[in-house]
Amino acid sequence: MATVAAQLTPSTVDPRTARRVTLAGCVGIFAELYDNGIFGFMAGTLGAVFFPHSHNAVQLVFLGYAVSFFFRPFGGVICGHLGDRIGRQRMLVFVILLISVATAAIGLLPTYASIGIAAPALLILLRVMQGFSVGGEASGAMSFLAEHAPEGKRGLYTSYAQIASFLSLLTGTLIAAALTSGLGAHRMESYGWRIPFLLAIPLGITGIYIRKRISDTPNFTRLQENGGLSRNPLKEAFSSAEHRRAMLLALFIPLMNGSGYYVLFSYMPTFMSSELHFSKVQGLLVTATSLVAISIAIPYMGRLSDRVGRKKVLMGAAVAMAIAGVPCYLLIGTGSVPLAILGACVMAVIFAGHTGVIHILLVELFPTRVRYSAYGLGYNVSAALFGGTAPLLMTYLIHRTGNVNMPAFYAVVTALGTLLAVSRVKDRAHLPLRDE
Repeated sequence: MATVAAQLTPSTVDPRTARRVTLAGCVGIFAELYDNGIFGFMAGTLGAVFFPHSHNAVQLVFLGYAVSFFFRPFGGVICGHLGDRIGRQRMLVFVILLISVATAAIGLLPTYASIGIAAPALLILLRVMQGFSVGGEASGAMSFLAEHAPEGKRGLYTSYAQIASFLSLLTGTLIAAALTSGLGAHRMESYGWRIPFLLAIPLGITGIYIRKRISDTPNFTRLQENGGLSRNPLKEAFSSAEHRRAMLLALFIPLMNGSGYYVLFSYMPTFMSSELHFSKVQGLLVTATSLVAISIAIPYMGRLSDRVGRKKVLMGAAVAMAIAGVPCYLLIGTGSVPLAILGACVMAVIFAGHTGVIHILLVELFPTRVRYSAYGLGYNVSAALFGGTAPLLMTYLIHRTGNVNMPAFYAVVTALGTLLAVSRVKDRAHLPLRDE
């Protein structure tokens, strides 16, 4: 293996280039996460369209949602291997193309009334394609942005990508709310449900165009020029005790994502309408407001982590969620929209301390040679086990126990799990990214 000089080489990207690359990366992430998130927002309508004769239609939709997450590790491994071998930029173009095609195809699917059981089967197949794509997106996009970011601002620059992801959820929420309110249940089930998915076409074209016009990262280019690329990045990661430990941490540190991203946001509209008897529009309104709150809070958390370190911010968010999770869900369960907004927004601001910082901490766990592969495997296995299954698990537990506070308990448990995992991390916030 060739030796690469300056294995702790500070970033030499000028701020103007870093801002341009960050903007380009965020546009792509917006398109990618909108395509993935709209499925959760439309769960109730999709249940009526694809499982019209089932009493558990929403659960079946979330089963399809969960199944796709078990293909995320495959996307993380395959895209990560290629991303560490041939470059981050090429793989980021590929994954946004794949998810755009899959999402638009959902909008063109025949319904159960037209082709029977083949309709939900095709729906789940396309969700699998989406899951594979998102598996290659998170670790690739965050590695790409971090490797372009100026030293001392990696937390801030990568937090912008998280803002893009939540703004994409906000866009999906507003579109779903507007269509549900404007068209009504009958027309939504007739044709309106297709519209949000077909919007993937212009979003995908925009994202692909922008990503094709940006160059690869200085870290990857430097390794490539010096012959320092790994022949088999994942094998190399597993052969190192340090990297194995880091991958294990990447599996458990994101635990809070299960109760945050996938329950508080993706599942919340369905939870509020099906379990708390809010209207669909009210549920979407509460979610939309909390998405605004988290989008405002995220860059402050990213900047704070650049100053005081990733561990302090993440541990503070985990402790706060463990304390506030149950009271906030009790506010949501009062049946009052203003109190529900208050509870959801408090949780959103707390969760910003996790989601705004977690990805840069995971990036910094690994050197450039294996970063995309190792980070992608650990994070996507975590998403499959604790994230994508969360809406299905919450629906099942609520129906099994009759206790609508299950999401609150899940928030506390996952926060404590994240707290324990983060306590085992070496904070590298104030060190340059490693190449080897």
